[in-house]
Amino acid sequence: MATEPIKGESGLKTFFSFPHPVNEYAARALAGLTFATAIAVIAIQSSWLLLLLVYLFAAGVVAGPKITPTGWLAVNVIVPRFIKRKKIVAGPPKQFAQGVGMVFSVTAAVLAIVFGQEVVAFSLVGVLVVFSGLEAFAGFCMGCFVFGYLMKWGVIPAELCQRCNDITFGSATSQA
Repeated sequence: MATEPIKGESGLKTFFSFPHPVNEYAARALAGLTFATAIAVIAIQSSWLLLLLVYLFAAGVVAGPKITPTGWLAVNVIVPRFIKRKKIVAGPPKQFAQGVGMVFSVTAAVLAIVFGQEVVAFSLVGVLVVFSGLEAFAGFCMGCFVFGYLMKWGVIPAELCQRCNDITFGSATSQA
């Protein structure tokens, strides 16, 4: 999911940026790891383990896969070793999806840790299981779907993601 730094950007600004474009297969591998993590959170029933999900989503929003163990594993181990393909897609919708996951995980953590509402909290994590599973196993990103509609309705300006308008990116869609 790495991208070339923009000329003239500082090292920190480049580091704390979400990649654009991204490899769809890396995003799906990351979603699979998120799926497994969310299942573990529910199975163990640990309110404090929710903080791991919060970190994974928050770090993913601000720096992409660079500072999360799951992102690093997806980009540097799983895709190169097992998938070995690229399908280039726009980064901003994936970042938006990470942001939605962050909102769900923060809400779940606050509900469980601060208010003791573990049933509601783990139900929210269940929503993350469903959506990360859809992306990992079916290639459907709900966050990206919503992002597209928000662009269509003018909530997200089209200038934010010009390449989102042409999701095929011309002929460079798929590389073996």
